[in-house]
Amino acid sequence: MSRLLIASNRLPITIQPEGDGFELRPSSGGLATALRGPHAKGDGLWFGWPGDVSLATPEQRARIDAELVERRLVPIDLTAAEVAHYYDGFSNGAVWPLFHYSLDKVRLEAREDWVTYQHVNQRFAEAIAARTQPGDLVWIHDYHLMLVPEYLRRLVPGARIGFFLHIPFPAADVFRILPWREEVLRGLMGADLLGFHTGEYLTNFARSAAQVLATDLDVDVLRWADHSVRLGTFPIGVDAAAFAADSPEVDAELAALRKNTAGRRLILGIDRLDYTKGILRRLLAFERLLEGDQTLHERVQLLQIAVPSRESIDSYADLRKEANELVGRINAAHGTPTRVPVHFLYRSVPFEQLVALYRAADIMLVTPIRDGMNLVAKEYCAARTDGGGVLVLSEFAGAADELREALIVNPYDLDAVERTIGAALQMPEEERRLRMERLHARVLEADVARWHRRFVDELERVPVLPARNAVEGGRSLSEEVSRLREAPSLLVLLDYDGTLVPYAMMPELARPDPELQSLLGRLAARPGARVHVLTGRTPASIERLLGEQPVGLCAEHGYWCRPDPTRPWTVRVTGSLGWKEPVGALLADLAARTPGAFVEEKTSALAFHYRAVDPTLASARVHELRARLAAEARTDIELLEGSRVIEVRLPGVSKSIVAAALIADMPAGTAIFAGGDDRTDEDLFSALPPEAVSVRVGRGRSLARFRVDDVSAFRALLGALV
Repeated sequence: MSRLLIASNRLPITIQPEGDGFELRPSSGGLATALRGPHAKGDGLWFGWPGDVSLATPEQRARIDAELVERRLVPIDLTAAEVAHYYDGFSNGAVWPLFHYSLDKVRLEAREDWVTYQHVNQRFAEAIAARTQPGDLVWIHDYHLMLVPEYLRRLVPGARIGFFLHIPFPAADVFRILPWREEVLRGLMGADLLGFHTGEYLTNFARSAAQVLATDLDVDVLRWADHSVRLGTFPIGVDAAAFAADSPEVDAELAALRKNTAGRRLILGIDRLDYTKGILRRLLAFERLLEGDQTLHERVQLLQIAVPSRESIDSYADLRKEANELVGRINAAHGTPTRVPVHFLYRSVPFEQLVALYRAADIMLVTPIRDGMNLVAKEYCAARTDGGGVLVLSEFAGAADELREALIVNPYDLDAVERTIGAALQMPEEERRLRMERLHARVLEADVARWHRRFVDELERVPVLPARNAVEGGRSLSEEVSRLREAPSLLVLLDYDGTLVPYAMMPELARPDPELQSLLGRLAARPGARVHVLTGRTPASIERLLGEQPVGLCAEHGYWCRPDPTRPWTVRVTGSLGWKEPVGALLADLAARTPGAFVEEKTSALAFHYRAVDPTLASARVHELRARLAAEARTDIELLEGSRVIEVRLPGVSKSIVAAALIADMPAGTAIFAGGDDRTDEDLFSALPPEAVSVRVGRGRSLARFRVDDVSAFRALLGALV
């Protein structure tokens, strides 16, 4: 059984001052509640912020640490400045409002917020990496830690990493407002499995990744630089059995509530005090309801409980003030000296009282303007074992996808909300019972345990990859480079695009700069060294770029080769090319219907380039191309998919074949160094002997033994070989 390592912004406990010492109290919130049980039953670790312990004495801190170790909790301590910038500033000042479509509240000006967010995410990744064992599952949670998957992947390439987003992922046009959109997407793409509450959030993410990173989407798998990320919808549930259970404490609370509300229908709202919860609009709709029936205030009562949240952020304090003023206005207009229609409480609620409130409420108002899921709606349904009550639910809550028997409303339409509350008050008992019985059964079945089990089961299906960062004997990449630098005979095999130069929107723009020209010249001039560039480009294209360099060139993935500038190009693979005319017509038709696409003709292949194409359209065209070629059942061609290009080529053309021939031409004992960045280079790596030094540029699963982040880092390696 794999260990489960959980990472979240907060630990499931919060350390707070108590008298002369500190006390460990359970953290509130759906995430902590959802995972506390599975963590307690397993043998894994939980990483997160424990709260402010900066004032603890060394003795107190030692006791705190001992308690955390016993509970298998790993603290990530944050300074006051880190909390201000990483948590308040970037997480809740930029990401939270942006992902909830509250664009007027998005804070993007403070660069220190972003820098600190990166730093804290790096610290989380380092802490996890230091404690990760082979076979572990790592489950990272929520918007505070969106860079951790990529950072952790660099530190532990073979780790199985899952990430779950507990808030909405916005539409691509909204997400692209974020200046650091590419970095955030790269961070998330470090995971093996990305989970969302709804299909809408998943689709929004996939479209954003396609537009910003040019990823390829195949059903529910995103492919980017040969790294595949599975996407899934995993709507979180609640501990339904706990809310459905009876207890004397709940019964006593319920009896007291019914006595206090005798003769009146209870309308309930329970939310964190947050602008996304729609509290103000809910109050306005209730005010309209009272204005439409001057006697209604005698027959209904709205109890709105606002749980304190993020009190250090000014906008939340402003929201509380606005809510109090609005409640005062409603009560002044519609209340009497002995009775007011709205009770507004700013506090948290003990569990037994919460269950009693759910069971006493005739109508539950859950009307956020945007919410990832909203567990209050599910808790209410779970608690209604009597089949009573009516749930009024915003269409912009993730829960609306599942709880279709609720009365679904648009919270921006105050008249519609008013009418829906009125309809709920008038709903016949038979209809109320039928709706609630189905809702109750559904939340009992799709509880939090099933959510946890589904995600972890999916993550466990990710294959465990062996670490490929050192050769047998433990040599590092730098040690291997040192060994190659002293080798009397050295063969260097290099890809071009994405390895020696960054990709460009148009292939003609990916030219070698003076640094690369000098580097290749010095490397080729090294005694005993042979350098060959293996590329998918045509002979004419690569010769224009590197023709004057004293290096061997292999074009079209090995169909053409030129050992050095003094010798002519020769064909290394033979076969019929009669397929090119009909396939060329097909590709030309696709390109004509695809703005930004073009077809490149090579001797042995036809390439359909779509780097400049809208990602959604590109995905459709690639699927169409595959389907049309499959329908023809041709045996005289094969497909090769590269970075934003798909080639139809002659079978038998491969970098592996030419690499094997080049290796055979070298003296026995020759040291070998190879580098590449995409799927075509996996053919090259597969042909290398075990002692060869192979390097993957960028992310993605690879046969290469080593990895560097980018072209710049790879060039530095080449410089170290001279």
